[in-house]
Amino acid sequence: MVPLIDGVPAFRRIGAAVAAARRSVWITVAFVDPDRAMPDGQGSVFDVLDRAAARGLDVRVLFWRPNPESAGFGQVFAGTRADRALLRARGSGWRARWDRAPGRACHHQKSWLVDAGQAGERAFIGGINLTAGLAGVPGHAGPGQVHDAYVEIAGPSACDVHDNFVDRWNGAGSEPDGCWPDGGEPPMALPVGPGAVRGDAVVQVQRSLPDGERTILDQYRLAIAAARRTIYIENQAPPAAAIAEALAAALARGVAVAALVPAAIGHVPLPNHLATLCRHPGFTLAGLAGPEPVHVHAKLMLVDDGWATIGSSNLHEHSLFRNSELNASFRDPQVVRRLLRDLLAEHLDTDTADVDDRAALALFRRIADANRRGCRQGAAVRIGP
Repeated sequence: MVPLIDGVPAFRRIGAAVAAARRSVWITVAFVDPDRAMPDGQGSVFDVLDRAAARGLDVRVLFWRPNPESAGFGQVFAGTRADRALLRARGSGWRARWDRAPGRACHHQKSWLVDAGQAGERAFIGGINLTAGLAGVPGHAGPGQVHDAYVEIAGPSACDVHDNFVDRWNGAGSEPDGCWPDGGEPPMALPVGPGAVRGDAVVQVQRSLPDGERTILDQYRLAIAAARRTIYIENQAPPAAAIAEALAAALARGVAVAALVPAAIGHVPLPNHLATLCRHPGFTLAGLAGPEPVHVHAKLMLVDDGWATIGSSNLHEHSLFRNSELNASFRDPQVVRRLLRDLLAEHLDTDTADVDDRAALALFRRIADANRRGCRQGAAVRIGP
């Protein structure tokens, strides 16, 4: 189990896993730019998939097809006549299905599953879209940078990613003009059982589905309720009321809470539940405001230097109550401690290896406060009231 921070490191590793695959590559996609380049000269995402299919691998992609009321949220590959002509012109030998979500909901899962059901099965779960986020680099030097994350998992937990893909693939088969290539095929078989234990981390996969499954929300609530020292959040959306209520209870217990969100949130009126959190002395709301704008798109939370979750779920109402989402949570103090250190080194331009998690979040607050007053150490800057 390995956290992968920012687009270039994450998709360097994913590209290597696809290149080494022996049997299959299955992915779920929300937003995609077919021409967007992967790192290190791998070509576009579609180039990577075409090469894998040309090697005889079973390559399958689940794309989201928006409804009229959900269109315009981002760049999609919706299986239009032009999209299918592009696949035909490329000679793409992989399979695709297009999956609708009801109403304004989005199929927002972002996962890669390599060699499903085999001894080397591994999965990648995160929030990085196959668009501008692919170019995100640690430190975020240069224009148009996006801060984001994935996590690589192997062992029994990868079986749940396998199960999720098969469940969604079979459910998407009835959409008109929803298959590439055209024509029916028998349903995929569910996994027969989890793989062998690999590594020491305890990992659990959660998902949200439009039909009412809400295990990601359940996991967030349980983890926040269990916190005793610190909660560190990075998310594209500030905490919704359902999460803010749990954070307020944690703050009342003396837990230090820091949340990194897009800096633009500081330029709009905050909802009452978030403004209330910001007035608590134990809560820090910050964004990234370096020489060039950096968009925080990550969806992660770390608790008490021992537990973390990384995935596709934002903390707004759409992700928590409407969309399909996929997260992986893990307990491994050594990995989580290193993850917090790496994230703060990127945002604060300082090393927190010699301090504990409470001191690290106190330092985060001090530097973000100083940057709000015009100092410049790292990119974190406090926002809000």
